[in-house]
Amino acid sequence: MDCFKLSSESPYELLVKAAFLIPISHYVLGFLFLLSVFLYHFVEIHFFQNLFTAFRGQPVSLTFNSCCDLYQEVVSHCKILHRRFSSTPWLCSPHLQTAFLQFFGRAPVCNYRRQIFHTSDGGTIALDWLRNVDVEKPSIECFDGVQSDDKSPIMMVIPGLTSDSDSAYIKHLAFKMAKSGWNVVVSNHRGLGGVSITSDCFYNAGWTEDSRKVIDHLHTQYPQAPIFAVGTSIGANVLVKYLGEEGVNTPIVGAAAICSPWDLLLCDRFINRRLVQRFYDRALTIGLKDYAKLHQSTFSRLTDWEGIVKSRSVRDFDHHSTRVLANLETVDTYYRKASCTSYIGNVMVPLLCISALDDPVCTREAIPWDECRANKNIILATTHHGGHLGYFEGMTAKSVWWVRAVDEFLCALNSSSLIHSKKITTVDSPLESSIDQAPYVNIREDGLVTAFSNEPSGEVGSQQNEQRVEDDRSGDSTRETNATAAQFDLAPEPDFDAMTVPVKRCLNQLSRHSKISMWVLAYVAIITTWPILGSALPMFFKKKLRNIFSLKR
Repeated sequence: MDCFKLSSESPYELLVKAAFLIPISHYVLGFLFLLSVFLYHFVEIHFFQNLFTAFRGQPVSLTFNSCCDLYQEVVSHCKILHRRFSSTPWLCSPHLQTAFLQFFGRAPVCNYRRQIFHTSDGGTIALDWLRNVDVEKPSIECFDGVQSDDKSPIMMVIPGLTSDSDSAYIKHLAFKMAKSGWNVVVSNHRGLGGVSITSDCFYNAGWTEDSRKVIDHLHTQYPQAPIFAVGTSIGANVLVKYLGEEGVNTPIVGAAAICSPWDLLLCDRFINRRLVQRFYDRALTIGLKDYAKLHQSTFSRLTDWEGIVKSRSVRDFDHHSTRVLANLETVDTYYRKASCTSYIGNVMVPLLCISALDDPVCTREAIPWDECRANKNIILATTHHGGHLGYFEGMTAKSVWWVRAVDEFLCALNSSSLIHSKKITTVDSPLESSIDQAPYVNIREDGLVTAFSNEPSGEVGSQQNEQRVEDDRSGDSTRETNATAAQFDLAPEPDFDAMTVPVKRCLNQLSRHSKISMWVLAYVAIITTWPILGSALPMFFKKKLRNIFSLKR
């Protein structure tokens, strides 16, 4: 009867009764487990990936033109760019890295000395100086400027969107470079750094006039000091765009672009793609609205203040404010005109670009790999992790990796012969930059050379024409050699004498790594084909033995 009663009950009733028998603590543990799995993927945590690699980090991938002297004379001596980047174990997420930088940062104390710079249109820009003497022996004396005959290198910093000299990452960079003996000046955007806007002009992602005027001012005041520039986030976009606009006419002798958005249109679509990215979009919008409200009385050209206040994204704010002040019809037009991607080919000074592939604000899809690879003046360094301007490393998260990389790169560049000679040119005409005009190399994280050109690019003009004539004359003998080699299944021996030195270096590096690759491929082939060979070989020998015995009979 008991079995009959049990079988007559509904299965759902049995399931509910069984569920009530499970302790509540087990439900809590199950909920916490599911929540942790969700957060692990939502926040993009890579703790277990780091654990499997013993927290050694991932190698830095360098993309550059193999013909450039910049790598041979400068970057090859930069140990940080050739090592691994290992993020702080308890900040193993791009969002944790970015949030920690924003809310904590652990920035050093910087005793800036302010200098007010007035532009020709009536604008006011705050220049915050940090000298080596201010770091070594802080004082409260009035700032009388840097001596005009001072030959110490000057580094100008262009902050990101709504950032100023008080931002944590700016202080990390300024303190590090000042410790190395540099004079650092932070060029704050108009209306930021505690300075009011004195003209009806609003800075944006493509506004290069302020940077141009400040750089010209520095070059005029300190003609004997080499001037370098570092841009971060939106400031990196402004810097690269400025370098492309000026070409060889800029006083800048070296630069670095950190976490640049590159293509604003792609970044706008990316920042609205996922829920976690929308938090950044919302945070940036709040900062822009606060900036606009602070200087509302100055922006007489803005009439739709209701739309500005109700903006829920950066795109909405740009539609009601930035687009209007820039005299552009649409937001997409502003994004296309302000993006620095189309100016990369005209950059004529040594430039280091650092980007994180997991950047939650600037998507990896916007990184101009081919354009950077085609330009002999650019080194593109990408890391798997780092977040947006975070890059905290070490157990205590007191060090910022990209700050150390920029310090090493600029110091090596300052001591090299590149800044004392004529600026490197990419091709005969700056506007004809193309990836097909020179051999290039992309060193991936595994150390392999992924692409290079077999055409010699070290000679141009008449030398190329003479080479083509010689190739035509020797064409018949070369074809005969290739035909003879083909009959015996032999590959024609490459003419290493006709190759340029960078191509030889690429082939030598490829040959070194190809040995390892061949052994790996052979191992994989044996493992995958062993079951087939194990069954086929006995059958083959059996047939051979049968044939032998049949012949004897």
